[in-house]
Amino acid sequence: MNNIKVALIGTPNVGKSTIYNALTKNHEHTGNWAGKTVDFTKGECIYNNTKYTFYDLPGTYSLISKSEEETIATDFIWSQNFDVAVVVCDATSLEKGINLVFQTEEICHKVVVCVNLIDEAKKKGIHINTNLLSKNLNLPVITTSAKDKVGLEKLLVAIQNASEKDYLNIDYGPLEPKINDIITEINPTTQNKKWIALRILDNNNHYLDKFNTENLLNLGPKTKEAKTSLANVDISLEIVMHLMKEIKIKLKNVITYQKLNYNSRERKIDKILTSKIWGIPIMLLFLFLIFYLTIIGANYPSDLLFKFFSSLEDNLTNLLNFFSLPHAIIDLLVNGVYKTLYWVVSVMLPPMLIFFPLFTFLEDLGVLPRIAFNMDRAFNKCQACGKQALTMCMGIGCNAVGVTGARIIDSKRERMIAILTNVFMPCNGKFPTLIAIITMFFVGLSNKYGSLLCALILTGFIFLGILVTFLVSYLLSITLLKGEKSSFTLELPPYRMPKILSTITYSLKNRAIFVLSRAVKVAIPAGIVIWLIANISINGNLLLHYLSNFLNPFGKLLGLDGVVILALLLGFPANEIVIPALLMCYLKTSSLIDFESYAVLKNILVLNGWTIKTAICFLILMMFHYPCSTTILTIKNETKSNKFTLLAFILPCLIGISLCLLINLIF
Repeated sequence: MNNIKVALIGTPNVGKSTIYNALTKNHEHTGNWAGKTVDFTKGECIYNNTKYTFYDLPGTYSLISKSEEETIATDFIWSQNFDVAVVVCDATSLEKGINLVFQTEEICHKVVVCVNLIDEAKKKGIHINTNLLSKNLNLPVITTSAKDKVGLEKLLVAIQNASEKDYLNIDYGPLEPKINDIITEINPTTQNKKWIALRILDNNNHYLDKFNTENLLNLGPKTKEAKTSLANVDISLEIVMHLMKEIKIKLKNVITYQKLNYNSRERKIDKILTSKIWGIPIMLLFLFLIFYLTIIGANYPSDLLFKFFSSLEDNLTNLLNFFSLPHAIIDLLVNGVYKTLYWVVSVMLPPMLIFFPLFTFLEDLGVLPRIAFNMDRAFNKCQACGKQALTMCMGIGCNAVGVTGARIIDSKRERMIAILTNVFMPCNGKFPTLIAIITMFFVGLSNKYGSLLCALILTGFIFLGILVTFLVSYLLSITLLKGEKSSFTLELPPYRMPKILSTITYSLKNRAIFVLSRAVKVAIPAGIVIWLIANISINGNLLLHYLSNFLNPFGKLLGLDGVVILALLLGFPANEIVIPALLMCYLKTSSLIDFESYAVLKNILVLNGWTIKTAICFLILMMFHYPCSTTILTIKNETKSNKFTLLAFILPCLIGISLCLLINLIF
């Protein structure tokens, strides 16, 4: 059986991953904004006794290797570790795709053009003469509608029949003599000398290092003279200009429009969603609706989960007694590990099952990129990258996801700013605690419109997190992370109705279950530590009391007490256990305990000296304190820096402590 290795490449939002899923049945989620993927996936299918191995590369606008997704895609194409490159283009915006076709042809011998979303083009009255396009490009061109599985068999046949072509030779005008001079000083046995020469001219450090490592260069005076003579020329701009000129020639008479205003409805919606006046209020309204639906929908399932897991305690204890384990070990496993585990699951799971599908729905619909566009102006004023708005949105679900999402930012300086400030957005793990305190102290337990008011106040706290993100981003950009602001293009993808089942499946599998699994992993050691603190005595006093008393003076400075500080410290593995840790300390129990109702919880807190001021200071410190353990580890992995990991730990603490000190002094 033949085996054909295929590289799938395309700009974001062209349905590349949908094609990949339809062919390989891998069911990777297909997003609707730039930068969702910064890695590639691999899958296989068999057709006509031929095995096809597909590599789904990150969506990228070019192969110049400036952002991480471009680097991954370009490195793979440059490696030539495949047989055929399939460039997926958007039938409704063909120019962008052909640009990538040309760049791929400059590196590859075998290329197939796949014009996807032909169904959307038809609805908009866009007609593409594929025969003329194929003739102009001298490449096979296949039209597909991946979501309807139309044209996929023809695509497989075209891949199998793809013939080898010479590298595309584009005339770069005034650059050509200098390119030829550099080519003379490239290792004679090296293929693709023109593409290498272009990377040398545009000073692509990533590839200069790679070329030197592979001994492809023997650069001398001609290269030095060529680079010197073009020192005042924007090489990247020259390359793009000549590519666009070539694209215009190749697409002449290829595209015809039956409706000149085919996208007028989208433009009208965009005028509202990206309006300077209405954009931000609409963004806050969307957040409010998500929080409201999460709040009203999560309470009942949480109660059911608590009752179910607590009903198993006796059975688990009896099972451990059956194995004749020591009483202390049984108590540690049941009241330490198990209780911590089921508290985390019961509190985290229901909100995630609601929040993540709603959030993913807005993402796939195309609304979140508009939200990012609205905040782009503010990030520009902060000398940060507008793409940080996307990572900030990701952080609302999980800060660790937001940190990894910062890979989409090209500039290392701006990527670091996004990573360091992502924790200012409250993650899903903080929501239950924030909701509980807001409901008890600011909404009222019998308020008819309690859920609405709670969602409104929670949205206000999110807005506060956004403001702090802007402020800290600006301060970092003029101090520790000074540098020139980069430029980028934030594409607004077309509005597309998501597939509901796919959206739910992805959000549960890749987000809810992912976040829950990491919380469970850290909850186990956390449960052991909490039990030890609550059960080890020194001179007749529990270690827990020593610690809370030691922290009490610091807590009083912040308008709180030592118990709150200790509970926040115990919540380092997972923010969900802060309230049960509070109750354990206040009620002097030997394990985490649940509360019967908000009324009971409020009564316990009030009896221990809580006031409105205490609640405000607690909410502030809950919003702004160190990231959870998983986020810290993620920051360490992403930055490869102990210094910046420590800074990510300290920064939010400084913000929270400063605000609490201010509130305590004023009130």
